[in-house]
Amino acid sequence: MIPVIVAAVVALLFAQAVVRLRRRGRADHAGWDRVALFALGLAVTLFALVGPLDRIADDKLLSAHMGQHVLIGDLGPALMVTALRGPLLVFLLPAPVLAPLARNAHVRAVLGRLLRPRVAFVLWAANLAVWHVPYLYDAALSHAELHDFEHVCWTLCGVLVWTLLVDPGSHRRLSVGGRVALAAALFAAGQILTDVLVFSFTALYPFYRGAYGISAVTDQQLSGIVMMVEQLLTLGTCVALLLRPRRRRSRAARLAAAT
Repeated sequence: MIPVIVAAVVALLFAQAVVRLRRRGRADHAGWDRVALFALGLAVTLFALVGPLDRIADDKLLSAHMGQHVLIGDLGPALMVTALRGPLLVFLLPAPVLAPLARNAHVRAVLGRLLRPRVAFVLWAANLAVWHVPYLYDAALSHAELHDFEHVCWTLCGVLVWTLLVDPGSHRRLSVGGRVALAAALFAAGQILTDVLVFSFTALYPFYRGAYGISAVTDQQLSGIVMMVEQLLTLGTCVALLLRPRRRRSRAARLAAAT
């Protein structure tokens, strides 16, 4: 129920941002493509938390639980942050809420520190490592409050790193090369966990004993593959889009030289 309420509030905030921009004659920054991206990001997140995937994860499939994590901590934030590029980001919060926050030096300082590339990466990597310690992983499944906190951590860390990768506010905290390097670092960190899961031939998580005819070890290996494939798709797409202008300039230069 809580994820649905939070999603509804977020959807309303995005909707009012779109309406305010359109009223100012800036529909070019609040097109239906942005609405579709944001809606897809919300839908992906809700599907992971309250959809059938959640029920399958509860049936003791580690691969389904891993699917939840990559959706709420990677794909969902990636889609929503991408949708918020430009003025939409500024209009996301109503003026009576945004103005006091913008004037608050402590809020600005905290956000500034969290969005430092090294800090964001360390938080993301630590979140990945800590929540996959078998004791904590199983403890979260036995305590609803801890499990909810785990999901909040995944979502917030995902928003942090994707804010740096997409740079929706054009703050230029990282150059294009720096953003590509961050994407590579995220993939490399994820592959450490992937290798552990895929190449371990004993079950690491006592809670997961296998289900639907899938053994615990096979399920564990599948969870590593799920993470690897999702990271390849999301981070690979991000890098391809970041490098596309350079490829276009290079192609134009070659054509100019040939003529």
